[in-house]
Amino acid sequence: MAGKRFELEQVLKYRMDVERMRRQEFAAAKQEFEHASDQLSREEALVENLASEFCHRQGELESIEEMRRYADFFARKREEIKDRKERVEQLGHVLSERRETLLDATKDKKVLESLKDKKAKEFRQAMDQKEQSFMDEIAIQKKGEGDR
Repeated sequence: MAGKRFELEQVLKYRMDVERMRRQEFAAAKQEFEHASDQLSREEALVENLASEFCHRQGELESIEEMRRYADFFARKREEIKDRKERVEQLGHVLSERRETLLDATKDKKVLESLKDKKAKEFRQAMDQKEQSFMDEIAIQKKGEGDR
Protein backbone atom coordinates (compact mmCIF):
# COMPACT_ATOMS: atom_id res chain seq x y z
CA MET A 1 0.00 0.00 0.00
CA ALA A 2 1.42 3.36 -1.02
CA GLY A 3 1.91 5.91 1.74
CA LYS A 4 0.01 9.15 1.83
CA ARG A 5 1.89 11.90 -0.02
CA PHE A 6 3.31 14.68 2.18
CA GLU A 7 1.33 17.86 1.44
CA LEU A 8 4.36 20.14 1.75
CA GLU A 9 6.72 18.02 -0.39
CA GLN A 10 7.22 20.88 -2.89
CA VAL A 11 8.12 23.27 -0.08
CA LEU A 12 10.53 20.71 1.36
CA LYS A 13 12.22 20.24 -2.03
CA TYR A 14 12.49 24.02 -2.39
CA ARG A 15 14.06 24.34 1.05
CA MET A 16 16.50 21.54 0.24
CA ASP A 17 17.50 23.41 -2.94
CA VAL A 18 17.89 26.64 -0.96
CA GLU A 19 20.06 24.86 1.61
CA ARG A 20 22.23 23.37 -1.17
CA MET A 21 22.70 26.85 -2.72
CA ARG A 22 23.53 28.37 0.68
CA ARG A 23 26.05 25.58 1.29
CA GLN A 24 27.74 26.36 -2.04
CA GLU A 25 27.78 30.09 -1.27
CA PHE A 26 29.31 29.36 2.14
CA ALA A 27 31.96 27.10 0.59
CA ALA A 28 32.87 29.79 -1.96
CA ALA A 29 33.11 32.46 0.76
CA LYS A 30 35.23 30.17 2.92
CA GLN A 31 37.56 29.42 0.03
CA GLU A 32 37.92 33.13 -0.78
CA PHE A 33 38.57 33.96 2.89
CA GLU A 34 41.23 31.24 3.20
CA HIS A 35 42.89 32.33 -0.03
CA ALA A 36 43.05 35.96 1.13
CA SER A 37 44.36 34.88 4.56
CA ASP A 38 47.08 32.77 2.96
CA GLN A 39 48.05 35.66 0.69
CA LEU A 40 48.26 37.97 3.69
CA SER A 41 50.44 35.51 5.59
CA ARG A 42 52.80 35.12 2.64
CA GLU A 43 53.02 38.89 2.20
CA GLU A 44 53.76 39.42 5.90
CA ALA A 45 56.44 36.72 5.85
CA LEU A 46 58.03 38.26 2.76
CA VAL A 47 58.16 41.71 4.35
CA GLU A 48 59.56 40.26 7.56
CA ASN A 49 62.33 38.50 5.62
CA LEU A 50 63.10 41.65 3.63
CA ALA A 51 63.19 43.75 6.81
CA SER A 52 65.65 41.30 8.34
CA GLU A 53 67.77 41.41 5.20
CA PHE A 54 67.63 45.21 5.24
CA CYS A 55 68.85 45.29 8.83
CA HIS A 56 71.84 43.13 7.92
CA ARG A 57 72.65 45.13 4.80
CA GLN A 58 72.05 48.56 6.27
CA GLY A 59 75.75 49.21 6.74
CA GLU A 60 76.49 48.21 3.13
CA LEU A 61 74.11 50.72 1.58
CA GLU A 62 76.01 53.26 -0.43
CA SER A 63 73.68 56.23 -0.65
CA ILE A 64 70.76 58.01 0.86
CA GLU A 65 68.86 57.22 -2.35
CA GLU A 66 69.13 53.47 -1.68
CA MET A 67 67.88 54.02 1.87
CA ARG A 68 64.99 56.11 0.55
CA ARG A 69 64.05 53.35 -1.93
CA TYR A 70 63.98 50.80 0.90
CA ALA A 71 61.91 53.16 3.05
CA ASP A 72 59.47 53.77 0.19
CA PHE A 73 59.27 50.05 -0.51
CA PHE A 74 58.50 49.23 3.14
CA ALA A 75 55.93 52.04 3.34
CA ARG A 76 54.21 50.68 0.23
CA LYS A 77 54.29 47.12 1.60
CA ARG A 78 52.85 48.27 4.94
CA GLU A 79 49.99 49.90 3.04
CA GLU A 80 49.43 46.76 0.94
CA ILE A 81 49.39 44.61 4.07
CA LYS A 82 46.95 46.99 5.74
CA ASP A 83 44.68 46.74 2.67
CA ARG A 84 44.95 42.94 2.68
CA LYS A 85 44.07 42.82 6.38
CA GLU A 86 41.00 44.93 5.73
CA ARG A 87 40.05 42.61 2.85
CA VAL A 88 40.49 39.54 5.05
CA GLU A 89 38.37 41.17 7.76
CA GLN A 90 35.67 42.02 5.22
CA LEU A 91 35.72 38.44 3.87
CA GLY A 92 35.47 37.19 7.46
CA HIS A 93 32.26 39.18 7.89
CA VAL A 94 30.89 37.80 4.60
CA LEU A 95 31.81 34.29 5.75
CA SER A 96 29.97 34.80 9.04
CA GLU A 97 26.89 36.09 7.22
CA ARG A 98 26.93 33.13 4.85
CA ARG A 99 27.30 30.75 7.80
CA GLU A 100 24.24 32.30 9.48
CA THR A 101 22.26 32.13 6.23
CA LEU A 102 23.22 28.48 5.82
CA LEU A 103 22.21 27.70 9.40
CA ASP A 104 18.83 29.36 8.86
CA ALA A 105 18.27 27.41 5.63
CA THR A 106 19.23 24.17 7.38
CA LYS A 107 16.84 24.91 10.26
CA ASP A 108 14.00 25.66 7.84
CA LYS A 109 14.61 22.38 6.03
CA LYS A 110 14.85 20.37 9.25
CA VAL A 111 11.54 21.76 10.49
CA LEU A 112 9.80 20.46 7.38
CA GLU A 113 11.67 17.14 7.51
CA SER A 114 10.59 16.57 11.09
CA LEU A 115 7.01 17.51 10.16
CA LYS A 116 7.18 15.03 7.27
CA ASP A 117 8.49 12.32 9.60
CA LYS A 118 5.75 13.09 12.11
CA LYS A 119 3.05 12.89 9.43
CA ALA A 120 4.50 9.62 8.10
CA LYS A 121 4.53 8.16 11.62
CA GLU A 122 0.92 9.25 12.19
CA PHE A 123 -0.06 7.70 8.85
CA ARG A 124 1.67 4.40 9.73
CA GLN A 125 -0.04 4.36 13.12
CA ALA A 126 -3.43 4.99 11.49
CA MET A 127 -2.77 2.20 8.97
CA ASP A 128 -1.68 -0.15 11.77
CA GLN A 129 -4.82 0.72 13.71
CA LYS A 130 -7.03 0.09 10.64
CA GLU A 131 -5.25 -3.20 10.00
CA GLN A 132 -5.73 -4.23 13.64
CA SER A 133 -9.43 -3.33 13.45
CA PHE A 134 -9.76 -5.35 10.25
CA MET A 135 -8.00 -8.34 11.84
CA ASP A 136 -10.25 -8.05 14.91
CA GLU A 137 -13.30 -7.98 12.65
CA ILE A 138 -12.13 -11.11 10.81
CA ALA A 139 -11.46 -12.85 14.13
CA ILE A 140 -14.96 -11.94 15.37
CA GLN A 141 -16.55 -13.20 12.13
CA LYS A 142 -14.62 -16.49 12.30
CA LYS A 143 -15.61 -16.93 15.92
CA GLY A 144 -19.23 -16.28 14.99
CA GLU A 145 -19.03 -18.89 12.23
CA GLY A 146 -17.38 -21.37 14.61
CA ASP A 147 -20.23 -21.03 17.13
CA ARG A 148 -22.90 -22.12 14.62
